[in-house]
Formats: sequence, structure tokens, C-alpha cells
Amino acid sequence: MPSSPSASESSPDAARGPDATPETTADATLAALSFEDALGELERIVRGLEGGQQKLEDAIGAYERGAALRRHCEAKLSEAEARVQAIVERADGALSTQKFD
Repeated sequence: MPSSPSASESSPDAARGPDATPETTADATLAALSFEDALGELERIVRGLEGGQQKLEDAIGAYERGAALRRHCEAKLSEAEARVQAIVERADGALSTQKFD
């Protein structure tokens, strides 16, 4: 009879490789979120924290996720601002874009 896989073999973390940590996986998941999705999740977290019904450890985890979401949203907004600032009006009134880094 084959042995059942150990917890480490069957966990999602094992599938990501030896260098994957929950933080790097969470960062990759976060980076894939649109601004709107990240903001929506952040709003849900804030409502949950304001409700005060979570266990302490859950509230701390939610707060940490919320802080990461806030940073992600700020980065997305900064990127959008830079893109908008790269649009300039030419002397003839036409709009053009300038490359930004």
C-alpha cells in the first residue's frame, strides 16, 4: 500500500519550490491584483477590523494584509499619476505622450 504524502509534500507551499515563502507567494498574488480589486479587498478588511469581532491573531493577520494592500494601491496610484503626467499638450493644442521610466 503506498504511503500517504506528508503534510509538506501535499501543501501548496511544497509545489512552489524550496525558496518560496508565504510572504513571497503573497507578494506575487498581490502584484497580480488590479487597483480596484486591491481597494475592494482593503475595504472589506477595514470593515472587518472595525466590527471588532475577529480573534486577535486573525485581526493582526488582516491588518498586515491591509497594510500590504495599501502599499500596493499607493504604488498603482503613483504609476497612474506618472502616466497622466507624461501626457503633455503641444503648442497646437494636440495631446501627445512622453515616455517615462
